[in-house]
Amino acid sequence: MCRGIGGETTPQMVLRMMADVVHLKPRFVHIMAGTNDIAGNTGKMTLAQSFDNFRMMTTIAQAHGIAVLLASVPPAANFPWRPGLDTVRPIAALNRWLHDYAAQSQATFVDYTPTLADAAGGMKPGLAYDGVHPTELGYDRIAAVLEPLLAARGV
Repeated sequence: MCRGIGGETTPQMVLRMMADVVHLKPRFVHIMAGTNDIAGNTGKMTLAQSFDNFRMMTTIAQAHGIAVLLASVPPAANFPWRPGLDTVRPIAALNRWLHDYAAQSQATFVDYTPTLADAAGGMKPGLAYDGVHPTELGYDRIAAVLEPLLAARGV
């Protein structure tokens, strides 16, 4: 089931964890977030604030026996709705943190960067219609990474 809401930030996701994840009793949750934190969709956020929100979501899920898949933040050379904002460095920093935190917390890090990113840290041509939001081909690439992890969990 998909419970993602476009444009949301991690603090908004934390608020929905009980109703939209825990109460539905899934075996696992795939958390893909961070783009909108970096963009400041609900106001300026530091990476440390994003880290805290990922920690909270992971802790809540695991406390209820739900395995956590922490997805890398998809690459983006810029955000069309926030021209001039540095995106590549904060995305890379958040992805490094997610990788390390997943190892510490017994979560699984799902790294989409190798299949989606170009050499400059943006989305490869043809994989996003605006450099951020995936096209059908972009979602196919994401699925190719995610499906083996789901199959290993009997999905």
